[in-house]
Amino acid sequence: MKVLILTLGTRGDVQPFVALARELQDRGHHAVLAAPERFADLVTGHGVPFARVDDGPLRVVDSASTVGEVAAGGVRAKFALMRRMRTMVTAVLDDCWQVASTGPGADADLIVHNGQIMAGHHIAERLGVPAVMALPTPVYVPTRQFPWPGQQLPERLPTWLNRSTYAGMTAVTVMFGRTVDRWRAGLGLPRRRGRHDPLRRADGQAAPVLHAVSQAVLPRPTDWPPTARVTGYWFMDAATDATRAVPEPVAAALERGDEPVVFVSFGSMAGPDPVATTQEVVRALRLAGVRGVLATGWGGLQEIPSTADVFATGDLPHDVVFSRVAAIVHHGGAGTTAAAIRAGRPQVICPFVADQPFWGRRMQQLGVAPAPIDQRRLTASGLAAAIRQAVEDPAMIAAARRLGEQVRAEKGVVVAVDLLEQFAEEP
Repeated sequence: MKVLILTLGTRGDVQPFVALARELQDRGHHAVLAAPERFADLVTGHGVPFARVDDGPLRVVDSASTVGEVAAGGVRAKFALMRRMRTMVTAVLDDCWQVASTGPGADADLIVHNGQIMAGHHIAERLGVPAVMALPTPVYVPTRQFPWPGQQLPERLPTWLNRSTYAGMTAVTVMFGRTVDRWRAGLGLPRRRGRHDPLRRADGQAAPVLHAVSQAVLPRPTDWPPTARVTGYWFMDAATDATRAVPEPVAAALERGDEPVVFVSFGSMAGPDPVATTQEVVRALRLAGVRGVLATGWGGLQEIPSTADVFATGDLPHDVVFSRVAAIVHHGGAGTTAAAIRAGRPQVICPFVADQPFWGRRMQQLGVAPAPIDQRRLTASGLAAAIRQAVEDPAMIAAARRLGEQVRAEKGVVVAVDLLEQFAEEP
C-alpha cells in the first residue's frame, strides 16, 4: 500500500506524521510525507520520503507582530489575516496536487491529511481513493463533552452549547471556499453539496477520523460517530545519535542533583514580545530557586547567553531531556504537551493562541499542572509560584508519574496503522 500524507502547520502538526510514516514503512508499506519545506530535515532525518509544499500561511504566523495582533484582536483579526492568506492557500493547494498527481505521492492508494492543509479530501475525490483525516487536536468532530479547542472559549459552557462551538471550523470555508472552488474546477471536480466538509466523503458517507491523543488524557466522547477514533499518541523518538545529542553544559546540569532543573520552551510560533517574555522567564526561574534549560531555537523565546543557573540552547530532543528534568514549562502545543505527559513530569503551561488554552486547562483538570498562565499576562512572580508548585507538590508529581505510565503503555501509532490498513481494504 502506498500512503500519501499531507500536513500543514507548525512542528506539532508534522512530527506525529513522521512517526506514522515510520510505522507504515516498518509494516512494508510505502509512505510519502508532504509538508512545508522547513520540515524537510525533520522528515528525511528519520528516513521518510519527503515532498515539499509551499510554506503558505506559515510565513505570516512566523511574524511576532502578526501573531500578537491576531491573538489580541480576536475573531475580527483572524478574518483579516485569512484574507491576506488566500493567495498563499492557492500555492499550497497547487503543490499538493503536483505531489499527488505527478510527484512523489503519485499512485497513492490512500490519502492521510490533517484537515488544515485543505487539499486532502479533494485530492482523494479526484483520484478515487480513500481519505482519512488525522488530528493531534480534536477540532473537527463536534461533541457536547467539551467546547471547540480551536479558540479560547469560556471555561465552563452548558453541554448543549459545546457542540455548537464547532461551527468555528466553518470560518475556513467562509474565507477560502471560493479559492478552493476555483482550484477544484481546475481539477475537473464538480461543485457538489458538502464539498468543503472533510468529515464527509464524496458519496456523502462519513469519512474516518483518527485522533492522535491518549484515551487517558482525553477519553473518547460518547456522542462521536463510530468513524471518529482515538488511537493514542503518535510518538517519534530521535533517530540518530546526532539528533539525540544534548550540549555538554546542559547535560552536566541535568546530571547534578543538588537543585531541580526546569525545562522551558514556548514552541516555534513567535509570541507578542519574545524579549520581554524571556526576561520574565529568567526572573521566574531565579525566584523559584531552580536552574533552567531554555530551548530558544524555535522562536518563542529570545536567544540569550547561558549563565551559571540558566542554560540557553537551541532545539533539544524531548524524548531525551524531558524525563530528566523536574518540570516542563511550555506553551501548550499538542506535541509538547504529549511529550511532557509521556515523560511523567509536572507541567506549567503558558498558552498563547489556538488549542494551547484547551490543553492547558486539560492538564490542570488531570492534576499534572497548575492553572495555565496566559502568555500575555505572564509575570515573573506568577510563573515562579507555578514552577514551585510543579516541582514541590507531591500530589501533582504523583499524578504526572501515573499519567506518564499509562501513556507509555499505549501503542498509538500501531493502532493507527492497523486502522489505516482496514480503511484501505474497505470498498
